[in-house]
Amino acid sequence: MGEVKLIGAFARPFYFRVKWALKYKGIEFEIFEEDLMNKSPILLQYNPVHKKVPVLVHRGKPIAESRIILDYIEETWQDPPLLPEDPLERATTKFWAHFIDVEFWASMTGIFLNEGEEQEKYIKPALQGLATIDQALEGKKFFGGEKIGYTDLVLGWIPYWLPVVEEVSGVKLFHLHRFPSLSAWAQNFMDLPLIYQNLPPRDEFLRILHETRAYLTEKYRY
Repeated sequence: MGEVKLIGAFARPFYFRVKWALKYKGIEFEIFEEDLMNKSPILLQYNPVHKKVPVLVHRGKPIAESRIILDYIEETWQDPPLLPEDPLERATTKFWAHFIDVEFWASMTGIFLNEGEEQEKYIKPALQGLATIDQALEGKKFFGGEKIGYTDLVLGWIPYWLPVVEEVSGVKLFHLHRFPSLSAWAQNFMDLPLIYQNLPPRDEFLRILHETRAYLTEKYRY
């Protein structure tokens, strides 16, 4: 085993944000991709509590939960930085990361896992979340300015994953004219070689998302 190992799963956005962070820092690492329908002994060994990906293993010690992993990467390999030096700016960065992962993600999960009237309950909060993020990005290339940073990686699933989620769930949310700042950010983000060179094939991603939604909606139907 190498010094740094990343346990993830194909097409899982929280796994990719960690992968991007490692690539951004220039860290060499091994990738172990999981079949989450048949979890490996390695995953169960390194994340016995939640049994989820991603998991970063550094010198044999595991770190779980994607934003905790990003914090660990930033503290362990400080150059180039993902977080600003100023304490207030760092706190603001963490605020937006929390908003994206907790409030906005909850709405998107509700849309993905439901249908009909139950699904409609989550559409308005999701649109409000997109509008809030759009406003935060007004006049900015990236969240921190001219270079990508911590919040951009946390938000990074939107340009590639959201359109596929929309296709699978049958709900269109991300209208370019309605969210111009977020749309411009998405294009800037996707233009980065770091990002577009490290994305899953769309056809395979679409197939897996269809299968995942079918499985989860059936599982939680009763």
